[in-house]
Amino acid sequence: MGMKDQFKDKSEQWQQQAKQKAQEGRERGRGGERDSERTRDEESERMRREEQEREQLEPDYDM
Repeated sequence: MGMKDQFKDKSEQWQQQAKQKAQEGRERGRGGERDSERTRDEESERMRREEQEREQLEPDYDM
């Protein structure tokens, strides 16, 4: 098998994978969007808690 054939095979594999992922996304519908929103909300909440903890742990140097 020549390099040209290898590149062609790899390209076909990537195209097939892209089609499968696109199909999975369509099957999930908007559920995937809700998952990403929930992840962002959880991340925001985690960052807010970490900030509060830092404020509580850091001594106040404004004497």
